[in-house]
Amino acid sequence: MNNANNLNFKAEDQEDFAHEAMHVSFVSIVINIALSVGKLLAGIFGHSAAMVSDAVHSASDVFATFIVMAGIKLSDRSADLDHPYGHDKIEYIASLLLGVILAAIGFGIGYEGIKNIVTGEYLRVQLPTLMPLIAAVISIVSKEIMYRWTMVTAKKINSGALVADAWHHRSDALSSIGSFVGIAGARIGFPIMDSLASIIIAIMILVVAKSIFMDATNKLVDHSGNQEMIAAMCKHVSQQEGVLGIDDIRSRMFGSKFYVDIDIAANGALSLYEAHRIAQHVHDTVEANFPDVKHCMVHVSPYEEHEKDL
Repeated sequence: MNNANNLNFKAEDQEDFAHEAMHVSFVSIVINIALSVGKLLAGIFGHSAAMVSDAVHSASDVFATFIVMAGIKLSDRSADLDHPYGHDKIEYIASLLLGVILAAIGFGIGYEGIKNIVTGEYLRVQLPTLMPLIAAVISIVSKEIMYRWTMVTAKKINSGALVADAWHHRSDALSSIGSFVGIAGARIGFPIMDSLASIIIAIMILVVAKSIFMDATNKLVDHSGNQEMIAAMCKHVSQQEGVLGIDDIRSRMFGSKFYVDIDIAANGALSLYEAHRIAQHVHDTVEANFPDVKHCMVHVSPYEEHEKDL
């Protein structure tokens, strides 16, 4: 298959992946809006601060999903004169923003929970009814299903922003578990449990926010590829016809893909045409056999007997 056909297939796959990501994101928005409204009403009329906090978290999911959709849409744009390497990193800027928003929500919810305990506010509120307890169960089940579906799709299309959104679903499911425990504890005679649940929810959100933030940061600062991939690539390249050694190999992340620079050694007596043919073959076989590689650059040097492969 020639390079033109490869590019066509990659473009078609990219379009399908973007469509799939948008479909998951749209479903997420619909479910999160329904959950946000339901949990907010259950928290207000069921007298549960923990459920109100949980509703705020779910509402943040709607905003977060819009950020993810915008990031995926913008990163899917083709390279242009001002951005010759494409727009892939925009997706991770979206993930970074999502991490910051989650952290802000976590601090806000934690502050309210601590304030209620310190001021004794939890003693002056009515005990939660059964309504927020039922809402917590519905939220746990639905958000865990959304987490699994979104994560499977994210891995399929290799989308960092969608992974971040999946973890946002999981954090919402975990916060609903905290709500359930707090509401149940308050109903059996421990009113402080409802406020403690808000603090636990906040901690869970902050942990997820840190994970998303660090992952996005690593990918924005050209983090190198994992050593297993590099080792497999070295082995594969060294087995190609005409390659007598590997002088160096470097990789860096660009969005969810890798750019790879390989310095190979070949017979110094070869013609420029033959050396170029070997380099082109290495380039093609790396991009064909390592789908996470967006582009491979190959440099050829004359082989010296004292050189050692990587």
